[in-house]
Amino acid sequence: MRTLLPLAAVALLAGAPAALAQSDDASPDAVGPMVTENKVDTQTFVTTVPNANEFEIQSSKLAQEKSASADVKAFASQMIADHAKAGEDFKAAMSQGQTTASIKPAGPALQPKEQHLLGELKSASGKDFDQKYIRMQLDAHKDAVALFSTYAKSGDDPALKEFAKKTLPVLKMHEKHAKELAVAHQGS
Repeated sequence: MRTLLPLAAVALLAGAPAALAQSDDASPDAVGPMVTENKVDTQTFVTTVPNANEFEIQSSKLAQEKSASADVKAFASQMIADHAKAGEDFKAAMSQGQTTASIKPAGPALQPKEQHLLGELKSASGKDFDQKYIRMQLDAHKDAVALFSTYAKSGDDPALKEFAKKTLPVLKMHEKHAKELAVAHQGS
């Protein structure tokens, strides 16, 4: 069980951004956690973070392999490092959590939406790959910022709330960097 927690944390962080970012889409398959304007429940936060985190890591590993752009590869390396650390921090917060005893984080497996997105990346190449990867990172981090910001303000669990507060600036930095990449690669 203890070995699953780090993996769950990683998956949560990776999937949250993707799930949240997709919520702006008008597509019928857009998925997002149960987030109201003012509140995210602990169950939603704990089950979303590992999936989101795992998506960030897996998609960024693909970017390291498939992208021909140095800036995209550098961004992907940063995503892997930061989301691996976030996974460890999430695991630590879960172990200290006061309201998490009955909550099981998602396992390391990705949800169907994230599996689909990874499939899209695997089949893309060249500039198409870079543009898809950047778009997915933008969407994922927009969602992650919304999720973490809301939980940092209204979360029920003090340890997870602190984790959300500490992780939020990193997610905002990722979102800003993804926006810069989108501008740099938009005409490519």
